Amino acid sequence: MFSFLKNHPFAVEAFFESSLVLTFAVPKEQIQHLIPECLELDTFNDKWAFIAIAMVQTKGLRPKGFSEIFGNDFFLIGYRVFVRYTNNAGKSLRGLYILKSETDKKKMEFFGNIFTHYNYTTTDIHQVKQNGTTEINSEKSGFKLRIENSDNESISLPVGSPFTDWKEARRFAGPLPFTFTYNAATKKILIIEGVRENWKPMPVKVIDYDFSFIDNLKLNDAKLANAFIIRKIPYYWKKGKLEQWK
Repeated sequence: MFSFLKNHPFAVEAFFESSLVLTFAVPKEQIQHLIPECLELDTFNDKWAFIAIAMVQTKGLRPKGFSEIFGNDFFLIGYRVFVRYTNNAGKSLRGLYILKSETDKKKMEFFGNIFTHYNYTTTDIHQVKQNGTTEINSEKSGFKLRIENSDNESISLPVGSPFTDWKEARRFAGPLPFTFTYNAATKKILIIEGVRENWKPMPVKVIDYDFSFIDNLKLNDAKLANAFIIRKIPYYWKKGKLEQWK
């Protein structure tokens, strides 16, 4: 009855304390089935498609225009595919398709699942900083990541990355301007646009990682293509916009 509420009925704002994004390159044929018919994979050299894992520490997340006292702080994890969508005006929009969403608090799961189609689940998130590194892990979600605490732009790309340099890799750093949700029954696509300022992704050296989500996809030849972090960024999402596809 109230399904319309899931269509991002109002704008939302938050402050990103940090957004850490790891992008995995996968031969495009292997993940074509993960996206709906209305979207196309956003590829590199017509060979590689990309899955991103974004770990975002938000502060003051709330409906846009509300006072900060109504905001809440959440840790959010999104598993996404880089895609493109051609809208009804014929414009190609570059964005992300959500595969899975997690958070560290039941409150975010509850309200997130009322006002979005992202199907949030709550998980345990542990962060440890020591000896110049940061480790983020979750027993329930089955992942562990350890990175070097450094803002050194001269670090090397991950071994096996399809990119030749960080400038090339930055095109797939995320998050991208748009996020898409598709209703196959009605053939309607929901477009959510994100707006940011002073977006300066910094390369990150990944020391070690293991994600059961990636393992469970049973991908062949998946490679860590890049890792970036941004800090201290105001961000907001516009009210969702629905379009009829075909």
